[in-house]
Amino acid sequence: MIELHGWMTPNSRKIYYLLEDTDLEYRIHPVNIGQDEQFKPEFLEISPNNKTPALVDLDGPGGEPHAVFETGAMLIYLAEKAGRFLPEDPRKRSVTLQWLMWQTGGVSPMFGQAGYFRGLDDQEGNAYAVERFTKEANRLFGVLDRRLSRAEYLAGDEYTIADISTQPWTRMPERRGVNVDDYPNCKRWFDQINERPAVQRANKIADSVRDAAAAAAGPIDPASLV
Repeated sequence: MIELHGWMTPNSRKIYYLLEDTDLEYRIHPVNIGQDEQFKPEFLEISPNNKTPALVDLDGPGGEPHAVFETGAMLIYLAEKAGRFLPEDPRKRSVTLQWLMWQTGGVSPMFGQAGYFRGLDDQEGNAYAVERFTKEANRLFGVLDRRLSRAEYLAGDEYTIADISTQPWTRMPERRGVNVDDYPNCKRWFDQINERPAVQRANKIADSVRDAAAAAAGPIDPASLV
């Protein structure tokens, strides 16, 4: 059983995407970041950087509970445990991990900053930051679009944790000042992934977790949300 501590964010969606596409059993422990629950001591025990999501595998290495934080590490751990979405072939595995690191090191922080500064009321006072991060979001979309002009998925012809990590962050591109029509290969790839039944279930779960948390007294069975 995987005890997933998450919320509604793009980073939490990544883990819902993977888990819903495997046979791994999991329960959701909502962490309401709007109420600063990510700073509670019990959450910091498994996620010392106070960021969602994080997980505890009750049947970890050696049969003992094992905590994992940081979504890149979580995706690798879960993919290896499930035996899916991380190729065994050394070359394909390397390409997958390169694009995974590109996402965690560039897309998440830059898209997050673009969304934050573009969402402020004081656009004039933050004009430099708005321009900087909007340009960077578009540059990264350009990198993604060029890659997807040459490959069906980020690692090639196979859906992997690189796609799982990246696609949730390309939702609602307008918040980052991106016109997705300028990036047709990104749009094709996004829509293709969105058609996966597991992704559709995962997005329903993410969209429902806040309301479910308000009504629940403990962990949530994800099957109750779809």
